[in-house]
Amino acid sequence: QVQLVESGGGLVQPGGSLRLSCASSGSIFINAMGWYRQAPGKERELVALITRDRTTNYPDSVKGRFTISRDNAKNTVSLQMNSLKPEDTAVYYCYAANYWGQNYWGQGTQVTVSS
Repeated sequence: QVQLVESGGGLVQPGGSLRLSCASSGSIFINAMGWYRQAPGKERELVALITRDRTTNYPDSVKGRFTISRDNAKNTVSLQMNSLKPEDTAVYYCYAANYWGQNYWGQGTQVTVSS
């Protein structure tokens, strides 16, 4: 049983920064955690992924701008987003997968990049 709760979304100007956080509860047996995003009319896409051993994965669209981190003891994951662009505007969803092959999703938090 895993529940994910996101926080930190909001409105920011182009070039600005935001930090998203996700708290998980109900299980400590989580391997991968990460963030996906979905803009209106578009498919959900991977933003960042991190495994329990802290291996990370980023798509080219965010490399060098976004950084994912996690605290295994607290079961939290964060996403630092710098140099934000209007095309980063989307609902951002926290993701987690446990060692039994189950996937979990948060409810999402809105990020809007606009001047």
